[in-house]
Amino acid sequence: MISLFILSLSIAIFSTIKIVNSKENLEKTLEAQEKREKVVKKIVEKTANESNEQSTEEEKKPYPKKGDVIGKLIIPAIKEEYPITEGTDDEQLENSVGHYIQSVLPGRQDNSVLAGHRDGVFRKLGDVKIDDVLIVELGEEVYTYKIYKQLIVDQDDRTIIVPHEEAILTLVTCYPFNYIGSAPERYILQAKLVEE
Repeated sequence: MISLFILSLSIAIFSTIKIVNSKENLEKTLEAQEKREKVVKKIVEKTANESNEQSTEEEKKPYPKKGDVIGKLIIPAIKEEYPITEGTDDEQLENSVGHYIQSVLPGRQDNSVLAGHRDGVFRKLGDVKIDDVLIVELGEEVYTYKIYKQLIVDQDDRTIIVPHEEAILTLVTCYPFNYIGSAPERYILQAKLVEE
């Protein structure tokens, strides 16, 4: 009888010790979890603040108005430099490269689209090849792109102005270069940002 009592008491003491240890382990686990959550919260807040600061800096810069000269396109392979004007109407394309308003500005993440007349500023664009360099100057900002794609598409093809995950520059002009009248196709060069 005494041995049964001692056995029961031992089991009770053992169970109590297990419960106390489990409770301590649970408390330690909860404390560790709270610490991890605080660290993650700080990282998220810091990232959000940095993102907001960058957005605020971008927002402070006035977005160009249609007709504004926003920069310069330099194509070393053909020894040419062209002013870049905001907009792609005939008025903007008369003596400059036009920035397609619905695309991002050069140097930004996404697809920046520039257009020019084949019998105007882009008359030598057919001489530019894959791996040639394009340089865009926007005030003090200088962006270097490397051409990776050359293609000819139908004049109604809008796939060249779709968004991209990378920072790319798309140059567009009418094609064929020697066509008389309204050309039925578009000559496209696409380049990836390699350097700021």
